[in-house]
Amino acid sequence: MYQAADFQRELDRILSYWATRAVDPTGGFYGRLDADDAVVPGAPKGAVLNARILWTFAAACNHAPDPARLALARRAYDYIRQHFVDEEFGGVYWTVDAQGAPLDTKKQVYALAFTVYGLAEYYRASGDAGALALAQAQYRAIEAHSFDAARGGYLEAFARDWQPLADLRLSAKDANEKKTMNTHLHVLEAYANLYRAWPDAGLAQQIRALLGVFDTYIIDHGTHHLQLFFDENWASKSEVVSYGHDIEAAWLLLEAAEVLRDDALVARLRHLADPMAAAAAEGLDADGGLSYELEPGHLVREKHWWVQAEALVGFLNAYQLTGNPQFMNYFDGVWQFAQAHILDQQHGEWVWGVEADHARMAGQDKAGLWKCPYHNGRACLEILRRSA
Repeated sequence: MYQAADFQRELDRILSYWATRAVDPTGGFYGRLDADDAVVPGAPKGAVLNARILWTFAAACNHAPDPARLALARRAYDYIRQHFVDEEFGGVYWTVDAQGAPLDTKKQVYALAFTVYGLAEYYRASGDAGALALAQAQYRAIEAHSFDAARGGYLEAFARDWQPLADLRLSAKDANEKKTMNTHLHVLEAYANLYRAWPDAGLAQQIRALLGVFDTYIIDHGTHHLQLFFDENWASKSEVVSYGHDIEAAWLLLEAAEVLRDDALVARLRHLADPMAAAAAEGLDADGGLSYELEPGHLVREKHWWVQAEALVGFLNAYQLTGNPQFMNYFDGVWQFAQAHILDQQHGEWVWGVEADHARMAGQDKAGLWKCPYHNGRACLEILRRSA
């Protein structure tokens, strides 16, 4: 059985890494640290990374007040407000350059969602009314430009002025489709966190609608895996299985229902959490780690840091819901694997991932547009919360 103290120590290690290595003395946080923890000069700074740093330090303060950590959350907040927010058209830029000037000015709804998520958490930690107002403004931008009132859900991306964009992809590996599971999952996560700070009736309605979208279109009720990419009419455009997103959704959907305190929704999502976690467990390897994804006819046995982090929370959640000891066995196996192969015991933080033979994946950052303290920091915080 795990010890909560282990996750407190690991949370402290993660936060210490970002506090000591990632702070940019010219403002905000560095855009990138390479696999050897070295600053990459001139690297762009991403909205998603900065919003996730904001969320992580604010959430740590909401777990246990700490002035130094609150100051780092404030640093992230100030940088987002001053450099990422588009004062003319609304929303946030995808990236700014190393000096904080707009670089890629597209409006990726995923980035707006994480900005809402981080700002809401910071408001809860600091009481800063400006942070809540900015979170509300980002929420309203999403609703005004991305919400598909006719068919449900949210469109993926836009140009800076909210005009149509040819390339909607979140990353190079994604399909160029108008609606994605990933963006919907994180809009839901953001809205649920905003609702904790601002229990607005219209926001509650949109959270319920998002849960309905998952239940109706995104969850494959034959397999209980998530479908990943869709056209605007919800026709599925991918056969790939993402085990990390399967297990992340297994607990995040239930969390959103619980935030609303809607007994019927909670019962529905509790009913789905068990088979969704079991479906994700199909990706567990003999070494205890959770594989990245299943492509048609090919299992990708890379073990990414964020997949292991979400597996910890998702399998613990399933165990707490069902009492099924197999889920605790899965949790223990993932944690043992992560300690052996993903945690950087010498330098701190978690490595990006390892190959099937446990060799570190080459050329991957310790910090960057995607590599952040949010998945692993949140896993530690969730486990501590659930152990209290």
